[in-house]
Amino acid sequence: MSKEFDLIVIGGGPGGYVGAIRGAQLGQSVAIVEKRKTLGGTCLNVGCIPSKALLDSSEHYFQAKNDFKVHGLNIKGLSIDFKQMIQRKNDVVTQTTGGIDFLMKKNKIQRFYGEGSFVDSTTIQVKEGKSIETIKGKSIVIATGSETTPLPPVPFDGTQIISSDEALSLSKIPKSMSIVGGGVIGVEMGSIFARLGTKVTIVEFMDRLIPTMDKQLGKTLERSLKKYGMTFHFKTKVTGVKKTKSSVELNAENKKGESVSIKSDLVLVSIGRRPFTAGLGLDKISVSLDERGRVPVDSNYQTTTAGVYAIGDVIEGPMLAHKASEEAAVCIEKIAGQKPHLNYHTIPGVVYTWPEVASVGYTEEQLVEKKIAFKKGSFPFKASGRARAAEESEGFVKVLADKETDEVLGVHMIGPRVSDMIGEGVLAIEYRASAEDLGSIVHAHPTFSEALKEAGLGATSNRSIHI
Repeated sequence: MSKEFDLIVIGGGPGGYVGAIRGAQLGQSVAIVEKRKTLGGTCLNVGCIPSKALLDSSEHYFQAKNDFKVHGLNIKGLSIDFKQMIQRKNDVVTQTTGGIDFLMKKNKIQRFYGEGSFVDSTTIQVKEGKSIETIKGKSIVIATGSETTPLPPVPFDGTQIISSDEALSLSKIPKSMSIVGGGVIGVEMGSIFARLGTKVTIVEFMDRLIPTMDKQLGKTLERSLKKYGMTFHFKTKVTGVKKTKSSVELNAENKKGESVSIKSDLVLVSIGRRPFTAGLGLDKISVSLDERGRVPVDSNYQTTTAGVYAIGDVIEGPMLAHKASEEAAVCIEKIAGQKPHLNYHTIPGVVYTWPEVASVGYTEEQLVEKKIAFKKGSFPFKASGRARAAEESEGFVKVLADKETDEVLGVHMIGPRVSDMIGEGVLAIEYRASAEDLGSIVHAHPTFSEALKEAGLGATSNRSIHI
């Protein structure tokens, strides 16, 4: 006999486990189905968390080697224990995924290990090897996330041509690495290894790094990353690859039609991710995918089949862990009859390079395209006393506001700890604050966040005090 639940969630990532917990909080009996042995999905296992662990480790090394002397700190015999660096990353992942297991037990959520697929709109088959179990749910949420997008001219082999999954678990530091794609994953992974001494080359089809973000951010980040010795090829299309036992030759063509050839130890392909829906059996519940492989949903996250919902990377929108988590909570609350709110315009994007990059709302380019009249205020970190004290004066904060109403339309930052500062920009846009409001908020002195206050003042009739 099948076990019956109020809610079944397929996928244990930031969308899936948050949805399961929210359902349990609302009094539902909940089951979560996950094929990985550990919960947390891509983010906690082979994405957000392990990459940030290595980013921090590599930044500590780079600063100790290059920046500590100015502070009066002299280090002799500095070296890299890469095995320990990877082990620490693994320990962080283990601790974090273990925390999710604890939350499942705390909230009395039943875990089913294996691949879940639809039998019908209320029944899920969970298969692990030869073992098959069937469970039933009044509501079922698809939260299966995404997978690395392959590039046909450069097929993955897991050793010389790799994705970020393999890059996070290399056994040694490569002498050279070519990265296809200058988006968030490409620049973060490139930063890790460039800091450790790898010669990193990024090949990007567009005209700049992080092309989906504000143009000024990408150009500023490029200048910052050059200090690691990273090189870049923009407006360049990858056409193929040749492998030998010891190296990989990446072949491409630039905007002038000229051939480009780059030899390296490894090629990392990071051109984005695509929804993962393989094996779900969506055809059995009459759910069809759109042209980009996404599951279509309505404003309540319900698919074309009643009682079946989808959230996160498998539906339209940015593929971000925090977007999936918020959608999960909103979806479950709507199933329970509540009326929650999610403003997609206030979902921030962050790049964890150093300096960090963070952005929310409209970019300058989008405002021009939409023909929205705007004004802007910008404040450089080199004018920040806190940034100078920390030897962290790279970057700026920019506030974009409506020319007539002064309402904040976008906030864009590159600099120290801006990943923690962007929340203030999110709050401003969510509550339709004006640039003058931002400039009127008292910030502790000295802090990095004073740059946001100054940028707000700058957008309000050029009132910045310290520039």
